[in-house]
Amino acid sequence: MDFTITEQQPTRALLVEADTGDYDAEASLAELFELTESAGAIPVASISQKLARLDPATCVGSGKLEEIREYCENEEIDLIIFDLELTPVQIRNIEAATDVRVIDRTMLILDIFALRARSREGKLQVELAQLKYLMPRLTGKGVEMSRLGGGIGTRGPGETKLETDRRHIKRRMETLKAQLKDVEEHRKQLRDRRDKDGVITVAIVGYTNAGKSTLMNTLTDAGVLSEDKLFATLDPTSRALKLPNGVSVMLIDTVGLVRRLPHHLVEAFKSTLEEAAQADIILNVCDASSEESRLHLDVTRELLASLSSLDKPIIPVLNKCDLITDHMTGISGAVHISAKYATGIDELLHAIEENLPKKVQRVRLLLPFDKVGIAARLRETAVLHSEEYTAEGLLIEVTVDELQYARVREYLAD
Repeated sequence: MDFTITEQQPTRALLVEADTGDYDAEASLAELFELTESAGAIPVASISQKLARLDPATCVGSGKLEEIREYCENEEIDLIIFDLELTPVQIRNIEAATDVRVIDRTMLILDIFALRARSREGKLQVELAQLKYLMPRLTGKGVEMSRLGGGIGTRGPGETKLETDRRHIKRRMETLKAQLKDVEEHRKQLRDRRDKDGVITVAIVGYTNAGKSTLMNTLTDAGVLSEDKLFATLDPTSRALKLPNGVSVMLIDTVGLVRRLPHHLVEAFKSTLEEAAQADIILNVCDASSEESRLHLDVTRELLASLSSLDKPIIPVLNKCDLITDHMTGISGAVHISAKYATGIDELLHAIEENLPKKVQRVRLLLPFDKVGIAARLRETAVLHSEEYTAEGLLIEVTVDELQYARVREYLAD
């Protein structure tokens, strides 16, 4: 069976929801539509079935499986995507019954990750996550995988790497882990250097497609990819941002989250997520126009809790407020913005300033000529806005933190 995909012949996908009542199936299915589009396929339709428990052989019941087979045959479906994680046996049996390639939610997310990864670390993380997922799904020397000629659900390691024995795959996984360890150590060194230099970091986290990259671009002109697609940004991007009070911070954009993100995917991207979790201030961005915006904020907080980051200042940022008339209330410390139209940005910057780890203030100092050495130190450790030599001494305007202020307060100019 040849599933060669071209731009003229996009993949036509049928989405299948097996609803056991363990989660909000309707919302999850809506998200699966978005995920499918992000992967470059066309979600033609969906079929759902309420089940007390999943069939261990085919996931859905025999009657529903026959309905799926008939629909695929009549509508020329190229790909069936299940909104849960399937076992190797289930995939094999469903494919045998429908004669259509089958992938599950995890494979789809991994595929999008592979499509979006740009940095070395991102590519290493994606490949390792894919191999971990595919390893128990290989039989013998990978016969099951050798039939995959390309397309959605097969991007990443590639056919040649999968058509090898388990021993080679295990060696490859160990190599990836070692390379990731080196990258993580380098990342740690950069973090340590920032801490030593007193660099304040502000991380943008939140549900995927909430407008985080648009916000990053609005604040810093970073030029981060900003698309209306899930997982448009996979690799973390860092840019400097100068606040109105003169303090410079490092702004970090991170990969978006989704509900029911498989545990091993969280593990694979833990170092990337920790970059955000270890920030001094966290912006929890959500799409305020979504009916599930509150849930999205909670999903992010749960992940931050798992990374022991709830002790940091977390500012809820309700984005896309240009699309709604009734703003959400009852969310403590929330800032309402539209990153697209740059509205509410002043309020957001003020909120960041209010949550800086060191309280800062802008002051004017008059330094006697025998104390101008203080200005030299302030140039290195504070934010110097202006300086002017006068008959009485050096007049400077500077933004200082509490400790610096205590050292220079005697030189405050009238």
